[in-house]
Amino acid sequence: MSDSELLGNPSEATMRPIEGQARSVRELLQGVKYSIDYYQREYRWEAKQVRELIDDLSEVFLDGYVPGSPPEAVDEFPHYFLGSIIISQRGNQSFVVDGQQRLTTLTLLLVWLRNAQRGLEDGVDVDALIFSTRLRRKSFNLEVDERADCMEALFEDEPFDPTEKSESVQNLYQRYQDIDDHFPKELRDDALPYFVDWLIEHVHLIEITAYTDEEAYTIFETMNDRGLSLSPTEMLKGYLLASMTQERREPANELWRRRVQEMSEQQDEHGADFFKAWLRSQHAQSSRQRRKGAKPEDFERIGTEFHRWVRSHNDALGLQQSDDFYNLVRSDFDFYSRQFLRIREAERQLTAGLEHIHFNAGHGFTLQELLLLAPLSTSDDQNTVDTKLKLVSRYVDILLARRIWNFRSIAYSTMQYTMFVVTREIRGLDPEPLAANLYQRLIHDNETLFADGRLRMHQQNRYAIHRLLARMTDYVETQSGLPSRYQEYVASGRNRYEVEHIWANHPERHFAEFGHAADFVEARNRIGGLLLLPKDINSSLGDKSYEQKLAHYLKENLLARSLHPRAYQSSPGFLNFVKSSGLPFRAHEEFKQADLNTRSELYRQLAEHIWHPDQLLGVVKAVQDSAVHG
Repeated sequence: MSDSELLGNPSEATMRPIEGQARSVRELLQGVKYSIDYYQREYRWEAKQVRELIDDLSEVFLDGYVPGSPPEAVDEFPHYFLGSIIISQRGNQSFVVDGQQRLTTLTLLLVWLRNAQRGLEDGVDVDALIFSTRLRRKSFNLEVDERADCMEALFEDEPFDPTEKSESVQNLYQRYQDIDDHFPKELRDDALPYFVDWLIEHVHLIEITAYTDEEAYTIFETMNDRGLSLSPTEMLKGYLLASMTQERREPANELWRRRVQEMSEQQDEHGADFFKAWLRSQHAQSSRQRRKGAKPEDFERIGTEFHRWVRSHNDALGLQQSDDFYNLVRSDFDFYSRQFLRIREAERQLTAGLEHIHFNAGHGFTLQELLLLAPLSTSDDQNTVDTKLKLVSRYVDILLARRIWNFRSIAYSTMQYTMFVVTREIRGLDPEPLAANLYQRLIHDNETLFADGRLRMHQQNRYAIHRLLARMTDYVETQSGLPSRYQEYVASGRNRYEVEHIWANHPERHFAEFGHAADFVEARNRIGGLLLLPKDINSSLGDKSYEQKLAHYLKENLLARSLHPRAYQSSPGFLNFVKSSGLPFRAHEEFKQADLNTRSELYRQLAEHIWHPDQLLGVVKAVQDSAVHG
């Protein structure tokens, strides 16, 4: 086949004008097939982009949603613009030249919403936006052969193992899990059909269609040309530099360029995440109220147009003379961007002294960055900075553990306003008043840390439970003198760890204690009946009884070994830890309902040790002791 046959007849194609049209999600996807060229098929979105999309969609939807409204009220909800896609039309086939990351994520979200609506009487049918059927063969509207098995499993809500698959398929599978983890709790019940209606009718994209590949790629390059499409970061830089004297522009520009490049290397394109976190942490004084019709305030405006917000807040930022603009870059920008880069690195990998930043990032808690920057001042030395980072990250760690244990959401939309209030109150505090403020917040929280041992794993919290178990397992081992293995317990890949149920999924074995299978399932998923084991070990134990599993547990991590009597005979470090902590560890030669209750109480007390508010005071005391003996 010749190139002209493959691409269509150029002379005919060029007679057709380039078309651009705003389309709703329904108009874009219903009954339309999109293909992707083999060289563009990688799906690269990360958890961060998925979380930001869900947060943005949820925030706009909640601006209009009023519980109890009739379905037609959705027509009055605000609209949301998701961006543009560029299509190359080749005969009857539509090839996506730009926008496949958005279309793929949108399809994943629709699949998740379809599954989340199972059993709802008033659920919204979205099947036609996901797939179509011809000659009894189902194919997805965004069709990529290598993704078919994964998409089919997600669509049918069936298990799928992406371990041996391509990186793109692994990303696809993991981003679906991120949607499940991050979708706001307040939208999962009565609001869910309203959200689906709003998404498919009031979320819009611009579809730009060309009739040759050459034209499609010319449009793509033009839209992404740096000289024609300035980012908010570049517009802010231009405004600040224009207000400086000529001799100061060059060093300020060089600092800005170098630092933004470093941020881009840490997956912060154009430094947008930094500017939002910095300006919110130091300058936001207001946030929009959670009610229909409320206007965006500082917090929201910085999030969507920080370059314009700076221009309209010169007085508040102290920008009056040329020197003020230079000092904002040379002092504030320099200081806070350096600390932001350190925070990002600590989020990415465990960093000595800043481990809790990594733990919090593992839960997908994106609000921690502005909290961490809030108490910092440009006059702080590095020890003071590190002390403040430790205090805030430990506060966040305790807060998240409490909420997870009490079945409370940690999603951005749920936590945003409270975190804004905390940010404003701790702004610029020295270590001791900072510790006192955060400690009092935790002490006066109406929710006790671990009221009981009823925490159980379910579909929405399984990844959070995995990380709690990783922390508890690691704590027991490090306190017993063993090296930390936390990163091993949370790593993905072929040798990953999985949550092991001590009881196999056989309710008939437990009829004597549970009259109904549902009661058994609830008990089986309780925290005290869970462990972490390597995937292959977890699979091999399968349907074995507890008595058969117990010998295998002795070969695994210390929290699993603690079920076996021999763990209390030949582990001096562990025995010293048990004695000094007073935790009620004991062996279980059988595992009945009473054993589950005992084990759940052990986990509850263990969690209180790990996530106790006194840790905040301990940080300050350690700094004071170091100063005395320094």
